[in-house]
Amino acid sequence: MSGDNEIVMRDVINAGIVVSDRIGRDVSLRIDLEDALEASRYASHPYTAQPREWPPLVEVVDSWELPSVLIERYNASSGEGTALCGIFPEIRRAWASVDNTLFLWRFDKWDGHCPEYSGDEQAICVVGLAKVKPGIFVEAIQYLLILATPVELILVGVCCSASSDGTDPYAEVSLQPLPDYTIPSDGVTMTCISSTDKGHIFLAGRDGHIYELQYSTGSGWQKRCRKLCLTASIGSVISRWVVPNVFKFGAVDPIVEMVIDNERHILYARTEEMKIQMFSLGENGDGPLKKVAEERNLINQRDSYGGRQPAGSRAPRSAKITIVSIASLSLLESKWLHLVVVLSDGRRMYLSTSSSGGNNSTAGSFGGLNHQKPNCLKVVTTRPAPPLGAGSGLPFGAVSLASRSQSEDMSLKIESAYYSAGTLVLSDSSPSTVSSLLIVNRDSSAQSSSSSLGPGARSSRPLRELVSSLPIEGRMLFVADVLPLPDTAAAVQSLYLQLEFCGYDNSGESCERTSGKLWARGDLSTQHILPRRRIVIFSTMGMMEVVFNRPVDVLRRLLESNSPRSLLEDFFSRFGSGESAAMCLMLAARIIYTETLVSNVAAERAAEAYEDPRLVGVPQLEGSGAFSNTRAPAGGFSMGQVVQEAEPVFSGAHEGLCLCSSRLLLPLWELPVFISKGSIASSDAFDNVVIVCRLPGESMQILEDKIRSLEKFLRSRRNQRRGLYGCVAGLGDLTGSILVGTGSDMGAGDRSMVRNLFGSYAHNVESNEGGSSNKRRRLPYSSAELAAMEVRAMECIRQLLRRCGEALFLLQLLAQHHVTRLIQNFDANIKQALVQLTFRQLVCSEEGDRLSTRLVSALMEHYTGPDGRGTVDDISGRLRDGCPSYYKESDYKFYLAVESLERAAATLDAGERENLAREAFSYLSKVPESADLRTVCKRFEDLRFYEAVVLLPLQKAQALDPAGDAFNEQIDAGIRELALAQREQCYEIISSALHSLKGEASKREFGSPIRPIAQSTLDQTSRKKFIRQIVQLGVQSSDRVFHQHLYRTLIDLGLEDELLGYGGPDLVPFLQNSGREPTNEVHAAASSVASPTSPLAHARVPAPSNQAKYFELLARYYVLKRQHVLAAHVLVRLAERRSTDAGDAPPLEQRRQYLSNAVLQAKSAHDTDGMSGSARGALDNGLLDLLEGKLAVLQFQIKIKDELEAMASRLEASTSTSESGSGETSPDMSNILREKAKELSMELKSITQLYNDYAVPFEIWELCLEMLYFASYSGDADSSIVRETWARLIDQALMRGGIAEACAVLKRVGSHVYPGDGAVLPFDTICLHLEKAALEQVVSGAESVGDEDIPRALLAACKGAVEPVLNTYDQLLSGGTVLPTPNLRLRLLRSVLALLREWALCVFAQGMGTSVTGASLILGGTLSLGQNTVVNQGVRDKITSAANRYMTEVRRLPLPQNQTEAVYRGFRELEESLLSPFPFERF
Repeated sequence: MSGDNEIVMRDVINAGIVVSDRIGRDVSLRIDLEDALEASRYASHPYTAQPREWPPLVEVVDSWELPSVLIERYNASSGEGTALCGIFPEIRRAWASVDNTLFLWRFDKWDGHCPEYSGDEQAICVVGLAKVKPGIFVEAIQYLLILATPVELILVGVCCSASSDGTDPYAEVSLQPLPDYTIPSDGVTMTCISSTDKGHIFLAGRDGHIYELQYSTGSGWQKRCRKLCLTASIGSVISRWVVPNVFKFGAVDPIVEMVIDNERHILYARTEEMKIQMFSLGENGDGPLKKVAEERNLINQRDSYGGRQPAGSRAPRSAKITIVSIASLSLLESKWLHLVVVLSDGRRMYLSTSSSGGNNSTAGSFGGLNHQKPNCLKVVTTRPAPPLGAGSGLPFGAVSLASRSQSEDMSLKIESAYYSAGTLVLSDSSPSTVSSLLIVNRDSSAQSSSSSLGPGARSSRPLRELVSSLPIEGRMLFVADVLPLPDTAAAVQSLYLQLEFCGYDNSGESCERTSGKLWARGDLSTQHILPRRRIVIFSTMGMMEVVFNRPVDVLRRLLESNSPRSLLEDFFSRFGSGESAAMCLMLAARIIYTETLVSNVAAERAAEAYEDPRLVGVPQLEGSGAFSNTRAPAGGFSMGQVVQEAEPVFSGAHEGLCLCSSRLLLPLWELPVFISKGSIASSDAFDNVVIVCRLPGESMQILEDKIRSLEKFLRSRRNQRRGLYGCVAGLGDLTGSILVGTGSDMGAGDRSMVRNLFGSYAHNVESNEGGSSNKRRRLPYSSAELAAMEVRAMECIRQLLRRCGEALFLLQLLAQHHVTRLIQNFDANIKQALVQLTFRQLVCSEEGDRLSTRLVSALMEHYTGPDGRGTVDDISGRLRDGCPSYYKESDYKFYLAVESLERAAATLDAGERENLAREAFSYLSKVPESADLRTVCKRFEDLRFYEAVVLLPLQKAQALDPAGDAFNEQIDAGIRELALAQREQCYEIISSALHSLKGEASKREFGSPIRPIAQSTLDQTSRKKFIRQIVQLGVQSSDRVFHQHLYRTLIDLGLEDELLGYGGPDLVPFLQNSGREPTNEVHAAASSVASPTSPLAHARVPAPSNQAKYFELLARYYVLKRQHVLAAHVLVRLAERRSTDAGDAPPLEQRRQYLSNAVLQAKSAHDTDGMSGSARGALDNGLLDLLEGKLAVLQFQIKIKDELEAMASRLEASTSTSESGSGETSPDMSNILREKAKELSMELKSITQLYNDYAVPFEIWELCLEMLYFASYSGDADSSIVRETWARLIDQALMRGGIAEACAVLKRVGSHVYPGDGAVLPFDTICLHLEKAALEQVVSGAESVGDEDIPRALLAACKGAVEPVLNTYDQLLSGGTVLPTPNLRLRLLRSVLALLREWALCVFAQGMGTSVTGASLILGGTLSLGQNTVVNQGVRDKITSAANRYMTEVRRLPLPQNQTEAVYRGFRELEESLLSPFPFERF
C-alpha cells in the first residue's frame, strides 16, 4: 500500500464499495416495530435478562432526597393539603406543589436552590410547561409555566440562563409573573395539561372536555389570554352558562391523561373509564381540534390480539385490568403503529390510527414518512407482560415457572408506567415481590445475531427485550428522560435529520427531544454518537437517576475489571465477533461518547482483544473445499458435484472495522454535501440561491475527530506490525505492496485475490455435513495469502477513513469562508453539480475530485484575488496539513504562481512585471500537470509573456503523455486516441492565444479580472511580433504533433505568411501529407510531386477542396524558396485534382489559373541560374511544352463547356417561346447539355475525350477543327476527316446565317489553324462549297453575295496569302474538279477577278508603304499621275498573265454575252492597267 501521507484512489474506491454495501445491508436489516411484534407472537423467548456475571445493564448512579423546604411545607400541612409532583426535562427541573405553592429544583444535581412560587390562595390542581410562541413575550422568556387552580388559570414566564463559563445551559431558572395572562377557570377543575412543540396549550377538565389556552399580545377589544372549549357542542356551552356545574348530576368521565404526537399531529386522551380518544390537530398541527375516533372497550379486545403467551403470564379472571399509561410511538419506531397502551398486568397494546396499515402493507422506503390521515383507532397486537423475576439475572430463554404453585398470583401489579423510545419502565407492586421497578428495553444482542442472516431474514426477526429489575422505596410517581445536552443534541440532530427523519423538521420540537428519539434504533448503531441513556424517577421517598449501560459500556467494564476470559468470550459469543470487534475498535480508538475518558488500560486491552484471533477468528474460506457433499443419493450413484470456487471470509476484525466505519459514515455517505436555500425553478435560478454546507461545522468536526482517531489507531497498529500486520510483514513480493506501498500490479495468479478481495464480509463459516471426499482437497489460498488479503482490505478502508477525514476538514474550511461567496462566479451547471454531489462522490469519484479542485481554487482565489484577504502561505499550510489528498505540494506551487501573477498584474513597472511573470512561470514549470492552464495562460497573455503561454502547455502535454503514446502507431488505437485528445487540449491554449492576437474574440472562461495595465491595446506591429514569437517558440519544440496543430491553426487564422516564413523543417511533409488521401494511389501521386522528373499524367487523383489549400501553400512555399520546378508540379496537381462533388470541384477558370502559374514557374526555372541537375533534366524532357499543352487542352474544355451552356440557354429560350409540338423533347435535351457541362466542370478531360465525347456528339465543329489542327491530326493521307469536318462546319454556318456567317466562320477558324502552309487547309473543298452555296443564294434571291466576299474570307483564312487561294481557284477552273454548270464557272471567275484585284491592291500598298485599306483610299481619291510608284514587276507579271488567261476562260463559257461581258471587261482592264506606265490610273 501507499505511505502514510499518500492516498491511492483505487484503494479508496474499492473500500467505498465495501462501505456502501455494508450501509445498504444495515439499512435493509432495519425492521418496523410492527413486523418485529408480529414475528415475536410466535417466539418462545420474547424476554431475556443479562447474565449475572456481567456488569448490570441498568444501575442507579445517583439518588437525592426531596428538598427540605418541600418536606417542611408538606409536613406543615399535616399531609392533608394538595400535593402534586412532576419533572420538566426541558429545563432540567423537578417540581412539586403543596397547596398553592410551587417548588422547582434541579433533578440531575443538587445546587442548593429551590425557588418557590405562590400565586392565588387556591390550591394548585395541575401544572404544565409549554414552549412559548414567538413574538409575544421578550426573548428571555423561553417557556411558560401553566398553573391551574379551581378558580383560575395562571401563566408564568420561565427564563433559563447558562453558567458563566457556558458549560451548564440550565444553570439558572427564574420565574417571571405575567399578571395580564391570568383568566378564570369558569368553575372547571383541570386534570392534566399538555402542549405541542409549536406552543399550543391544551387542558383537560374534570367535566370531560378539552380546552385550549390561547394567548397573544392583545390588541383593541381582543383579550391577551382566553380559554376555549374544543370538544363541547353548542348545547353544552349554553347549559354551562345557564346551569352551574354543581347542579349537573349526569355521569361525567373526566380525562386523566393526554399525549400529543407532534410528528403525526394527533392528540390522544385517556379517561377515567379507560376510554381512548383520538383527536386530529390538522395537517400541520395548527388546525382546529377534531375528534376522529374513540375506543370504549379496549380492555376486552386484548386477548384477540395477544398471540402465543406464556401460561403464567395471564392474570386471573377476577383481577380487574386497567389502563396505566399511554404513549405515542415515533416514526423511527414504526410507521404503522402509533400508540402504545400499558395495562395494569404489564401487557402492552399497540394501536394504529390507519385502517390500511399492517404487515401486508408496503411500509415504504427506509425512514419514509406516513402522511396518511388518521381515520380510526384499532388494536394491532398485544405484547405479553414480562414474567415475574425476569430482572434477576436469568439466562437465555423464558423464566422457569415450575417452582411456583398454581394458586400463587403470578401476574404483575403495575401501578404506574412510562414508555419512551423503545424503553418501558414499570412500577410493580405484586404481593409476592418487593416493590420494584421493571425496566424493559430492546436486546442489542438480538440485533447483532441477526445481522449475519442477511437481508432475507428481515421479516423474521422477532422483538426480544431485556428485563432489568431495580428495588425502589416508596411508590413511583413520575419518570422522565434526561435529554442530551443542547450541543450534543444539535450535532446529532443535524447528522441524522435527513437520514432518519427524511428531512422531517418539526420546527417547534427541541433538538434534545429529536435526538433522544434515536435511542429507539438500539445501542449498536448509536453508541458512538449518543451518550448513555438516563432517566430520572420521582418516587414518594425521593429521586434517583438511572443509567442504561450500552453494550460498549459493558465491554469496557469487563476489560477494566480483569474479568475472567470466559466472560469476554461469552460477550463475543453473544454479540458476535463482528459487533464485538467493532466495540473493541471504538474503545481502542476512543471514539465512543462517554462521560469520562476511556482509560489507557481499557483502550490497550480492547486493542488486544480486537487483534486476538481466538476472539475475532481468522480469515478462511467459505465452505470446506472445492467439492460439496459427495454422498450418493438414495437409490443412485453420484460422481460428486463441482461447486463454485470458495470465497474468502474475513475475520471478525475486518467485519468490525466495516461496521464501525459504515456507522460513522452513515449520516454522510449517500447524502448531499451542499444544500440550496431557496427554490430552483431552472438552471438559471442558481444566481439567487444560497448554497451552504448541509451539516454545521460542529457536527463535521465531531465526525472528523472520530474518523481521524480511528484511522490513527489503525495506522499505529500497522506501524507496530500488530495482529495480521505482523503475520504478513515477511511474505515478500506477493504481498509487499500491502505494507510497503509500491503500488505494483499483482501477477496473473494474484488477480483472483483482487477479485475476491471484497467478496464476502459475513463471518459465517459453514461446516460440511456428512462425509468428506476421498481425495485430498487443495485449498485455493493458503492461510498467509488469506491474511494478506484481509490486511489489504483493511488498509483500503484505512485510506478511505483518511480520505473522509480530509474531506470533512475541507468542508469545514469552506464553510468558514462562506460557500456561497466562494462559488458566486461558478456557472449554473457547476452549482447544480455541487448541490447534487454526495459525500461518497466527493471522496471516491473523479467528479468529486474535479469539484473539490474547483472549490479549492475558489478558496485560494479568495486569498490571492484582486481583493485577496491574505497570502498563499496563510491558507496553504492549513490545507496541506488538513487535507493533503485534496491539496498537494503541486497545488501549493500553482497558487504561489497565481499569487505572483496577481502581483505582476498590479505593478506598473515593466521590468518588475516581467520578473514576476518569469517567477510564476518557474513555479508552474515544476508542476505543469497540475496547473489549470486555461486560467494561468490567460493571465500570461494579459501580461504579454508568451514564452509561458507556449511552453507550459507543451510541458503539460508531455507530462500527460510521458510515454509518447500519441506518436506510437503500434499501440492500441483507443490508447493513442486518448493520448492525442489530452495533448490537443493543451495545444488549444496556444491556439487561443493566437486567436486573441489575430483579433478574433476569445471566450474568457474563468480567472480573476485583469488590471487595466495588462489589458492595453496592441497595435498591428506588436501583434505580428508576438505571433512571430509564438510560432518560433512552437517550431523549436520537438513535439511533432504540436507542429501539425500549430500549422493548422495558422492556416485557419489566415496567418499564412507567418507559417511559410517561420515554419520548421517538417512544414513540407506536413503540407504534403495534409493534402493526401489515405490511399496508395494518392501517396504515389504525392511522392511524384516531390520528384521533379516524374511524369504528371498519373497525378490526377481526387483531392477535396479543403485539402487544396495545403497544396496551394506548398506551392507558395516552393516559390518562396525559389524551387520553381517543384512549385510547377504542385500547381499541376491542383489543376488536375478530381472531385466527386460539384461543390468541392474548383471552377475551370481556377484550374486554368493553376496551369498558367505552372507554366510561369516552369519558365522561371528555365531562366534561373544555378538550377540543380534534376530540375534541368526535367526541363530537357519538355516540362514547359507539356504544361503549355495541358493549358491549351484546358482552354478547349472551357470553350466546349461555355458552348454547351450557351446551347442549353438558346434551347431553353426557344422552348419557352415556341408553341410547336417539337418542343416537348427540348427540355430533355437542355438537361443533357447542362449535365454534360457539369461533367466538364468536375475534372480535366483529355483532348480525345473532349473531341469524341463532347465536341463531335454536340456538333461543335469549330472546336473540333481547332483540336484536330492542335493535335496535328494525320489519320489518313488525304485528311478526309478534316475535309468532312470543314464541310460540316460550313453547312452549320450556312444554316445559321448564310454566306456571311460562313465567311465569318472561315475567317475565324482558318486564321487560328493556318500555320503558313496552304496544304493544311482544304481550300478546294472549302472554296467550291462556298461558291456553290453563294450561287444558289444569288439565283434564289435569298441573299445578295458580293464577288469579293468569298475570296476575302479565303484570304483571311490564309492570313493574307493570295497565291494559295489563287492556286485553289486555278485548280478548280483547270478541270481538276468537275464543275456542274457554266454559271458556277462564271461565279468562280468573278471571284478570281476580285481576288486578282485584291492582290494588285496589296502590291500597290506594299509599294506605297501603307495598308490595303489605305491604298484603296488613295486610289479612290485624286492620284497624281506623275507619282513615283514602285511596283514589284514579278508580281505584276503574274497578275497580268492570270488576267489574260482568265479572259480566255470567260470567252469559252457557253453563256450569253450579256452575262459574261462584265467579267471579261474586268480582266481586260486589270491587264491593261498593269501594263500601262500608270497602272492604277483606271482604278
